Amino acid sequence: MDAASPGARATADAATRVASNATGRRATRGMVPSTVQRNTVPRVDALLAFAAALVTLRLSGDLVRRYRRRRAPELAAWAAGLGAYSLAAGALAWGAAAGWSDAAFRVYYLGGALLTAALLGVGSLLLVRKRWVAPVALVYVGIAVGVALAVPLHGAFSGTEIPEAQDILDFWPARVVALVGNSLGTLAVVGVALATLRARPVGNVLILIGITVAGIGSGLAGLGIGALAPAIAIAAVLLYLGFVAPASFAKPRPHEHADHH
Repeated sequence: MDAASPGARATADAATRVASNATGRRATRGMVPSTVQRNTVPRVDALLAFAAALVTLRLSGDLVRRYRRRRAPELAAWAAGLGAYSLAAGALAWGAAAGWSDAAFRVYYLGGALLTAALLGVGSLLLVRKRWVAPVALVYVGIAVGVALAVPLHGAFSGTEIPEAQDILDFWPARVVALVGNSLGTLAVVGVALATLRARPVGNVLILIGITVAGIGSGLAGLGIGALAPAIAIAAVLLYLGFVAPASFAKPRPHEHADHH
């Protein structure tokens, strides 16, 4: 039986070690990008959500400033609606940065699911002099806060993916209250915008586009915070521009002159 010479065996061993080291280096290089990506994506999502929260909060603050000048009640309601939107975006940043928890989800659900659309709808109704909606809105906000704080949450939170409400909350009362508030609020915003389109064509078109973007953003929530956060910021900007756009054909209210001085 033939035996390999010592020199041949040494050469073969060296080649094996070289190939093994090369394979190890390739494997190591292959793992680094995926690890970096897993660590970087939540950070990027957190930054996007935080930026959306800041933008929305800034726009809400400007509506408060306008309300203090003009005392138009719809501006106060719209400011509260964008403030709730900012609260939801802040909770998204919280969940992306530190992982979702009981507290983060409750804040997110309160701002995004229970209050935003409802308060924007209240503002639209106040715009057309439906003053009866103000006390109703106060009662609803109290109920929404109570629901967000008190309802039991099911399951365990883990990771940075946005939790699904149907996996965490019972249908009654939390999801029913959110469904009613969102539906009626969105209906009021769209209905008033369409009814007063001739009086405020530019502003109402922006509001309708903003509501559409917000709806698309809600649908993108399943794709993660990176898809939802930009939609929140874009929708907030469009809604803000629609709220402050002047009426093109309607006579301005007496207190609206104060904004021009």
